Amino acid sequence: MSESAAMSNAAAATSEALDRPGGDTDSLHPAAAVAARSALLLPIAWLAACGGAKDGAPAALAQPVAAVRRPEVLLPGAPRPAAAPASAPLPTAKELLDWAERRHPSHFPGPRPDIADGALVYRHYPASGNYLGVAAGRVYLLGPLTGAAVWDVGGLADFAPWVLASRVAVDDDAAARFLLHAQFSATPPEVAEVRERGYEAWLQQRFAAPIGQRGWDWLVEKGYDTRDPATQFVGQGYPAEFMVWRALFTAPDAMRQRCALALSEMLVVSLSAISGNNWPQFLGAAYWDLLVEHAFGNFRALLEAITLSPAMGYFLNTAGNQKEDAATGRQPDENYAREVMQLFTIGLVQLQPDGTPQRDAAGQPLPAFDESDVTNLARVFTGYDVDLSSGMLPQADYFVRHPDYARRPMRVDSAKHSALEKNFLGVRIAAGAAPEVALKVALDTLFAHPNVGPFLARQMIQRLVTSDPGPAYVARVAAAFADNGQGVRGDLRALWRAILLDDEARSPDGLTDPRFGKLREPMLRLVQWGRSFGVRSHGGFWKYTYNPRNGVQELLQQPLQAPSVFNFFRPGYVPPGTAMAAVGATAPEFQIVDESSVCSYLNFLCGVLFNGIHHPWDRSLAVAGDLAPTTNAGVEIDVDYSAEVALMPDWPAFVRRLNLMLCAGQLLPATVALIEQQMADLWPSAGNNPAFMRQRVGFALLFLMSAPEYLVQK
Repeated sequence: MSESAAMSNAAAATSEALDRPGGDTDSLHPAAAVAARSALLLPIAWLAACGGAKDGAPAALAQPVAAVRRPEVLLPGAPRPAAAPASAPLPTAKELLDWAERRHPSHFPGPRPDIADGALVYRHYPASGNYLGVAAGRVYLLGPLTGAAVWDVGGLADFAPWVLASRVAVDDDAAARFLLHAQFSATPPEVAEVRERGYEAWLQQRFAAPIGQRGWDWLVEKGYDTRDPATQFVGQGYPAEFMVWRALFTAPDAMRQRCALALSEMLVVSLSAISGNNWPQFLGAAYWDLLVEHAFGNFRALLEAITLSPAMGYFLNTAGNQKEDAATGRQPDENYAREVMQLFTIGLVQLQPDGTPQRDAAGQPLPAFDESDVTNLARVFTGYDVDLSSGMLPQADYFVRHPDYARRPMRVDSAKHSALEKNFLGVRIAAGAAPEVALKVALDTLFAHPNVGPFLARQMIQRLVTSDPGPAYVARVAAAFADNGQGVRGDLRALWRAILLDDEARSPDGLTDPRFGKLREPMLRLVQWGRSFGVRSHGGFWKYTYNPRNGVQELLQQPLQAPSVFNFFRPGYVPPGTAMAAVGATAPEFQIVDESSVCSYLNFLCGVLFNGIHHPWDRSLAVAGDLAPTTNAGVEIDVDYSAEVALMPDWPAFVRRLNLMLCAGQLLPATVALIEQQMADLWPSAGNNPAFMRQRVGFALLFLMSAPEYLVQK
């Protein structure tokens, strides 16, 4: 078959596919797809035939007077989103081209730069041979897909609902949905701000906002650094639990805190495992502050910070780790070396850019590292221990460490560092290299590994948006991690932006896609409740901690209290015996769901929604403020339902408000009708008793926060 015939046949087959809504070459008959992909390898011959030049647009595209009208060829097949607000401008050429790259990556494998040619703004995709351009508000396509003809595929207005879905909220529900992906709450003022600013400007404002009060500073403010032996605070970890709840409930930098929480479930340190050290509450606060500080920074800096963190040092045995000793048979501890690869950076298998495994000829996943890599990398992390340069402090008849050690990076003792050669992941560090040099080479090697982008991208998408992200979604986020658009690798702001603004996150398609969404984690449900209804601590100490042995009336999840380095659940968990298992869909949060946890959660709601959170136990030894009686009949953490009470008994308006704030308007009509009817039946009269009115709100929240549409966040 000649080149021209092959291209003609491929273009015809592709044209047929593109006539179908959402068409792509992947939907073609296999034989036609092979022909189409073969044709895409002929851009040079095609360019010559079109009169194109290497560095300029083909004449046919630059002057598309004879364009063939192919309206809506590139538009998705799903129902159109709600119309953009009248005040919203049309998409720019750049926004349209960016959207096309995201939506049709096989046709337009980007990112590619904009090129201006008079009134035409276009991009050329050498890998596919296609051109896509915008001129005078019309969108034009030229390439092997069009059989060397110019197609007019529509106007910017035709594409606006989809393009703008990643830029502006078309209604309050869309704004609330975005907020519940990006932070913890979606109150009416927060929704109004997103509607006014647009997603991009909202994100930029959050990225630029200052960090709120550090957890460390709050502990000091509350007296948890007291050395009086009567308090025993030197050995108590529980104040760190109060610290992190306060941050999640009230910190003004809510998005930063949300991202730090997501990172804490991948870069795990558990308070319960480090509680045997001096000042464990400050170890936990320093680690939390580290995650918050670096959440909008660069992953390379974050990786070094957690590696040298005393909390991580104690948790994964880097603190006090020593070089090999032939006389005693001692070998470097391999715990951190293994987990920094397996769980924090590259994972167990080699990955494609879209996060799917690379496989050998037999179809088996290729391992990312082996035992030799672990053994050699472990030598890098020898000689490190906590920094005690702040000295010791007297406490009664003995001394304790100064708490500042908990936030100082660990220091290395060269005499305890392995001088052996270190070979791992294809990199060699010469014998006798300084420990600081070895650490830099090791972290640079891990950071530069091609797995890091897709490995991190998939897990952060899971934490914020959806449990089973499509490979193309992962690839787009990983690409932003690899290059933030300015040649910088590892920019976490670019990562979060890519996650939250991606079409898969913002498109209304996900609302009806059974594979899209995630089960809300219990701790997120509690924080959302608090932030949605003006949470407050009557005693000012935010005293809430869960009892893992009480499976009857507990949340059964606590920040910084994962049971192991593997977090509360595994990112690749597929619930067995379910419809999800039938299609291999991951749903990590379901690993902590069973009959007991469901009942415990409902019992927990029955207490908290009506009565707030009581301090679960008394401390016989604590600072005066910690022992001070709380107000409001012993309630420690409470909320304000006054705005909800004001809507009663207009039950439709009342339920509509709750539906927006907690579910982004995603309750099914039948669920809304059921809640409205239950409220009307239970309280036919208005009534004005405050306790009675609070009960009404509590019942409505109990119904809503038990509904599947709430528990599964879309």
